[in-house]
This record gives sequence, structure tokens and C-alpha cells, in this order.
Amino acid sequence: MRATLFDTGAGNLHSLRRALAVSGIDSVVEPDARKLAGSSLVVLPGVGAFGAAATRLAPGREALKSALLDGQPCLGICLGMQLLFERSEEGEGEGLGLIEGDVTRLVARRVPHMGWTKVDGVGDMYFAHSFACRPRDPGVVQAWARHEGAEVAAIVTRARTIGVQFHPEKSSAGGLRLLRQLIDQVTS
Repeated sequence: MRATLFDTGAGNLHSLRRALAVSGIDSVVEPDARKLAGSSLVVLPGVGAFGAAATRLAPGREALKSALLDGQPCLGICLGMQLLFERSEEGEGEGLGLIEGDVTRLVARRVPHMGWTKVDGVGDMYFAHSFACRPRDPGVVQAWARHEGAEVAAIVTRARTIGVQFHPEKSSAGGLRLLRQLIDQVTS
């Protein structure tokens, strides 16, 4: 299998490609959003700002959304998960709208939320974010995390797409195992 990593212009492509390789998955980087539809697995990486990433996604937005709704496998990590939603308070532009809802500023004393946090049913994962996804349908949330009492949607799913707010590629051996499990889940 070959994963296609969307180059948002600021993503953590190097560490993510390394993590995929450890999991036995070859990857290529694609800066043209119009070429994402049809890939065997699309990975929307984390790190960066919503507005800039949405601008880069815009030329291929509708084709990719249609492909994902038709069952093309996709994994969104951190900012990549946020791009699955309609819009964000962080910046202008539209996300894919695959999951109805918005991304809003995280309400907590310490923002950004950085560090290891327990994800329900999964274990401790590494988070680095200032915004949180707010799906209209809580049924899309597969796992939650808590930061200073605020609930954070940690894992969301729709069709054969999974979004994670944390960084499995930066979450040690447990994160790498989970990364492989998530990919197996969306590609099987």
C-alpha cells in the first residue's frame, strides 16, 4: 500500500513519513490537492494553520470530499482532522465538510494543549493544538480526551475516514501501533 500525504505547506511530513515506513507503508508527498482523489490512502498531516491549509486544499476540495464519501480511505492527523470539518475560528477558508461542525478555540487556562494526555480506550497520546473540533453529531466521536476539564474530540470517523486530534507519529511505540491499527481500519 502507498499513502499519499497532502503537503499543506507546513506539515510534519518528515516524521510522519518515517512513522509510516516503520509501519511498512510507503508514502509519497503530493502538494496538488486535485491529485488526492483516487489514492489508496490519503493522509492529511498535522501542524500548520487552518486558513493556509484550506487554501491549498481548495482546488481539490469537492473531488476529495466526494471520493471520501464514496469510501476512499483517509487519515487526518491534528490539523488534518480539523480539515475534515466545515470551518475553523483559526482562519478563513473551508474545510472538506465531511463532518458537520466547526473547529473552535480551545477553552482552557493553558493553550496550546501540549503534551501527553489520556485518550479514552486508547492510552496516552501526544497532543499539540490550540483549537478543538466540535461535531454537530456526537456519534462521530469514537474517543474523547480531557484538557483541564474541557472535553476534546480525540478520534472521529465517517465513512472510511478517521481523524485524530493527537499525533500518533510523535506518541512513541504506542502511537506507532495505533497508527498502523487506524490505517488497517480504514483500508480493510
